[in-house]
Amino acid sequence: MDVGHLRHQIVATLDPNADVRREAEFCLKNAENQPGFLEALLHIVQTDPEVHVALSTAVYLKNRVTRGWQAAEEYPNHTQIPDEEKSALRDRLLSVFVAAPVQVRPQLVPILQKVLQHDFPERWPNFVDITMSLLNAQDLPAVVAGLQCLLALCRVYRFKNVDKRADFDRIVELAFPTTLRIGVSLVHETSPEAGEMLRVVLKCFKHATFYELPPHLHQYDPIVGWCSLFLQTVAKDLPPGMVPEDLDERAQNDWWKSKKWAYHNLNRLFVRYGSPTSLAKSNREEYADFAKTFQTTFAPEILKAYLQQIDRWVAKTAWLSKPCLSLTLFFLDECVRPKTMWLHLKPHLENLITHLVFPVLCLSDDDLELFESDPPEYLHRKLGSFEEVTAPDVAAMNFLETVTKSRKKQTFLVLNYINDVVNRYEVAPEDQRNAREKEGALRMIGILASVILEKQSPIADQAEQWFVRHVFPEFRSPHGFLRARACDMLGRFEQLNFTDPNHLSIIYRNVLESMADPDLPVRVEAALALQPLIRHGMIRTAMQQNIPQIMQQLLKLTNEVDVDALASVMELFVETFATELTPFALALAEQLRDTYLRLIRELIQRNSEKGPEESPYGDYLDEKSVIALGVLQTIGTLILTLESTPEVLAQLEATLLPIVRSTLEHRLYDLFAEVFEIIDSCTFSAKTISPTMWQAFELMHESYKNGGELYLEEMLPALDNYIAYGSDRLVQHPPYLQALVEMVLETFGNKRLGGVDHICACKLAESIMLNLRGHVDQYIPQFIELGMSNPNEEELSVKAYRLHLMELVINATYYDPVLTLHVLESKGWTNRFFSVWFSNIDTLSRVHDKKLSIAAIVALLGLRAEQVPMSVQQGWPRLLQGIVRLFQTLPAAMKNREEATREDYLGLGGGAGDDDEEDDVGDDEEAVQGWGGDGDGTGEEENDEEVPDDENAQYIDFLHEEAQRAREASSYDEDDDPLTEENLLQTPLDKVEPYGLFRDALLRLQQEQPPLYESLTKNLNRDEQSILQGVVHQAEANALAAVQHQQQQLATTQAGGGLGGGLGGLGEGINGNVTLT
Repeated sequence: MDVGHLRHQIVATLDPNADVRREAEFCLKNAENQPGFLEALLHIVQTDPEVHVALSTAVYLKNRVTRGWQAAEEYPNHTQIPDEEKSALRDRLLSVFVAAPVQVRPQLVPILQKVLQHDFPERWPNFVDITMSLLNAQDLPAVVAGLQCLLALCRVYRFKNVDKRADFDRIVELAFPTTLRIGVSLVHETSPEAGEMLRVVLKCFKHATFYELPPHLHQYDPIVGWCSLFLQTVAKDLPPGMVPEDLDERAQNDWWKSKKWAYHNLNRLFVRYGSPTSLAKSNREEYADFAKTFQTTFAPEILKAYLQQIDRWVAKTAWLSKPCLSLTLFFLDECVRPKTMWLHLKPHLENLITHLVFPVLCLSDDDLELFESDPPEYLHRKLGSFEEVTAPDVAAMNFLETVTKSRKKQTFLVLNYINDVVNRYEVAPEDQRNAREKEGALRMIGILASVILEKQSPIADQAEQWFVRHVFPEFRSPHGFLRARACDMLGRFEQLNFTDPNHLSIIYRNVLESMADPDLPVRVEAALALQPLIRHGMIRTAMQQNIPQIMQQLLKLTNEVDVDALASVMELFVETFATELTPFALALAEQLRDTYLRLIRELIQRNSEKGPEESPYGDYLDEKSVIALGVLQTIGTLILTLESTPEVLAQLEATLLPIVRSTLEHRLYDLFAEVFEIIDSCTFSAKTISPTMWQAFELMHESYKNGGELYLEEMLPALDNYIAYGSDRLVQHPPYLQALVEMVLETFGNKRLGGVDHICACKLAESIMLNLRGHVDQYIPQFIELGMSNPNEEELSVKAYRLHLMELVINATYYDPVLTLHVLESKGWTNRFFSVWFSNIDTLSRVHDKKLSIAAIVALLGLRAEQVPMSVQQGWPRLLQGIVRLFQTLPAAMKNREEATREDYLGLGGGAGDDDEEDDVGDDEEAVQGWGGDGDGTGEEENDEEVPDDENAQYIDFLHEEAQRAREASSYDEDDDPLTEENLLQTPLDKVEPYGLFRDALLRLQQEQPPLYESLTKNLNRDEQSILQGVVHQAEANALAAVQHQQQQLATTQAGGGLGGGLGGLGEGINGNVTLT
């Protein structure tokens, strides 16, 4: 490889002339696969005197390694780097890292990370030895490189569990003493280089302890050393000249980043490993001793250090970055529940509330500027549920909530302070009122709302008057931020039951007026306040008169600001006021459509600005996507309310087609599920397929062929509607039917798809066979082959998948038993199929499965003797034994389905109601004990005992169990998991009355083929014959009930005579067999 020529091409990629750049990039692309390419790039990075050339080369090297080191789906157009090139790169990479300019090293770190991820330790066994020699070197660049090497290793192992960390535990034991020594020497420096190196040291610890605490760090001396380093970093004062004056730049300074990671590491040690009440069940035994020691020895010192920093921040003698403030408040939050830490924290609580929490929750100058200059951003940061989770005010809110929920007596302390603030505001002359303090006080009491209003609260009955006195006036405050907070309070105190109807009238009038406020945050908060107000019957009645105007304002706001909660309000209004909105449904749908199309235009524009190498699948999980999702859900709700107005629904379909087209054609995958649900709602509500919806079907099929095959499960309900309600069109227009069959076949043939997708394909094939009987003969052999010849043993271990494959063939049998037996015979599968089917009769737990097998056996019983293959003639009597077993268990299955349907309808799934009731009892007891006082803050001292952090521990356990489940997924066996009833699944089998179907088939068999009938029934034992007789009697009862139900349409005597004769003959036949037996 000519290094000089390669360098010339890299320089040319920086040329201002676009043609020159394109030509250079083309040449480099062609050079990628030539031997020595990577080594030449490394040579330029290491030796080139011009930093910008070395930097550009490093970027190109990084991209080549990232895309070519290992074959990956996201880089299908990039060839994999040959093994010999990889070996050469591994040999030189670290020496290049040491020699590279400071500006270039950040581009080499991802290369190191990528190589280690795939090659360590097997193909790079000496990496640790090299890292240790670098860490112990005497020159700074080598130590910097050593720290980066160790950090890369820690990142590789950070998410690995205990059984995969043995190598890493040895690395920590070997490298961390040296790393700690380096960190201790750095913390006393002040240079930028020292700050950068210390940051890397602390991040090594962060990643090494992220998931598990290495055994080396269980020991007392090492953990003392590390905690001392963190505390020194937290307390370190930096010379004024060493940090930028600009606060945002200062927070990004390496020294302040080091402080952030010091806080983070101390917090992580305490919360994950050092607090007995927070330990997950899975590692409680392993960390019990460490946690006990840490909580009694280390945690108090950490709290002491944090309080010292807070004192300095309050006195304005020290500055704290927002991350450091957040982490401080997070640690205080974690100190509330453990008894040991609460006793240390409690004496400082009043000062913390007054001088830390309250100031953090009050608006700053920057916040007020944001309110005026960027209202949408203000909304996201300061109101409702939009705050950044890492912001100090969010941490302060969480701390306040934990204190008042876990140590309820402290609620009086907080309320007393809030009352002081609002009373001071109330009595002050208007020109001297501090509106920021009032807003902060309202925000604080909003956080306490759930505690104030809970059962057994001694102050709940005072909430309404407090609200009237201190919140109502702010609806008309001259300060927009206070008007917005007043509206937000309605959501916070959602469970407040106003006893005076006049108060509700005042609230509703003010909210409506606030929706026209000149300030956007006020309008948005007023709109969101409508949602909790709907529960009040008086307000709900009043809203009926204003529904069109309210919906118009909500739509207008949705186009003004991206707040996803607005879509939830709209959806609730559409659901609650369906009747009132019906006359405006079409106009509303048009406005929702336009709003949605605007949102996705912005998404598409954002996607077009991505680089060519970024994922083609569109990373749209941002706020605009969430809002677009909400709009689609509102549209879906609107469609369901129009089921009784087909003429409006037909117009609506045409209105919504652009939504379907734009979403599917632009592959906005995150929105696919809701779009398919809209198609499902339209076709299901109409019970017919319009030409417009057939266009939507074409778009779905095209989407499936162009990357949407992963969404077959989401498509399935809509596709089932097309088959059920569009069967005539499918028969008349074969390309549509062919498209459906292709989706079945291609799903099984696509290596990217797995068992769940194959189950969906089975369901689609089943729908085709059940709904298009007599019209899909040509596809039956292919469906049978799918059911009988699937080679994936791992997927076959899943019960649901085995069942659906088997039912493909059972469906084919029901569709055409002669054709199915012919195909099975030609492939030599007949005995195997019947053996699998009848050995799994008892696993068919759902009503649908039992009815399908009954219908298929009835179809087989209708065959003449000569149509039964010789290979199964001997076992043919088992058909009756199988159907007897199905009928024996059918009543229980039907009862289970009814119960499941009732629970779904009532929203009781999983028996949660009982649990909630028990929880309520526990909450009441806790509430009585927790408040302890007499309502004025002067009662008995509260109990300072341990408060279990059940929620946090349960969440950690949940995460651990999910990780364990993911690790065991490959060996998971669902054999013991019953398949649940699919209550929303409707098929033609729902209309089949199995008792009558079987009775009629048996009667025909008795009358038309007496010898075969005799041979089948004589093998039944007495219990089986009794069950069969019961089936016949149930068929009589069902038939009689049907006659009574249809007596106005049918002549009773004619129907009764016809049925009676048949039943009598059949009964005699069975009784005859019983006698012979």
